[in-house]
Amino acid sequence: MRLRLALAIVPLSGVLYIGPSPSLCQDSGDQGTMVRGDRAELSITVRDPTGALVTAPATVMLYKDGMPSDQTSTSHGRAFFIPRRFGDFTVVVEASGYRSAQKDVSLMLAGKFEVDIVLQRELGPNEVVGVPGKPILAPEAQKALNKGAQALRDGKLEEAEKELSKAVKLAPANPDVLYIQGMLYMMKRDWVKAEPVLRKSNQIEPDQPRVLSALGMTLCNENKYEQAIPLLEKSSQLEPKTSWETDVALAKSYYFQEQYDQALETAQRAHAKAQGANPQTDLVLARCLTAVGRYEDSAQILRELLKSDASGPDAVTAQRWLDKLSTDGKIHP
Repeated sequence: MRLRLALAIVPLSGVLYIGPSPSLCQDSGDQGTMVRGDRAELSITVRDPTGALVTAPATVMLYKDGMPSDQTSTSHGRAFFIPRRFGDFTVVVEASGYRSAQKDVSLMLAGKFEVDIVLQRELGPNEVVGVPGKPILAPEAQKALNKGAQALRDGKLEEAEKELSKAVKLAPANPDVLYIQGMLYMMKRDWVKAEPVLRKSNQIEPDQPRVLSALGMTLCNENKYEQAIPLLEKSSQLEPKTSWETDVALAKSYYFQEQYDQALETAQRAHAKAQGANPQTDLVLARCLTAVGRYEDSAQILRELLKSDASGPDAVTAQRWLDKLSTDGKIHP
């Protein structure tokens, strides 16, 4: 049974909103051509208990006197209705992974009314809630997750896999458990297993920068560059101080999609973040500089890599690229 919650609505008077036929729902970013001064516009914002937008797809239904009146889907956590008549309405929101919620609305005047609806996460059998809206694992599952994560940090992959297997059995739909399990598969370079686990984590709790980054890097390593790009871009947008590893994967994905300008810009950002501490950023930057015809700059990066790490495994690749630039006449000997 759904709970009927009291609702405070705030009309925004004195503003004309323009949009298409009132029988349609629309995003406020494209308001069309119709002046709605004689109608009520209902703007729905769907949030979690922390106040953040629920960006997972949600279905929003509008009822009048208990009968279906209109229905739409959210876009970036928002939905809009322009009812044909005034009166009392009920708004019902449903989204996968969340409990449905509803609120009653009384629309008796023309104008814009804004409504926030809060969705609570639908918890698995081994999850309990502590801080509102933040799922917390049951003690046994949390213990297994902590042990698995620590073993992973220590490079003890067999021990990590054993503990994480316990955590997954106890809480198969917990996004944190799935994320750490995905990281284990990534460390084992088992991209085929990592991809579905990280996808599931992202579906349950969308738009977490670390999960988007891990999934994007996995897809990059599977040579699925076109799929990797939007995930890595979004991770960087949500967390601008993301790791250089994310930028390297994004630069590589741009490169193999022949988006060389974007690849170079991202590779330069990765190189600056790493501050010369990782040869991978040198190699991807040299590759991107070569792609845009900056051969001498590419050669300089490769020479600096060889000077700082002449015996490392990446030095062989750097020397080979440098020799090819010279043989092809792209740089001066």
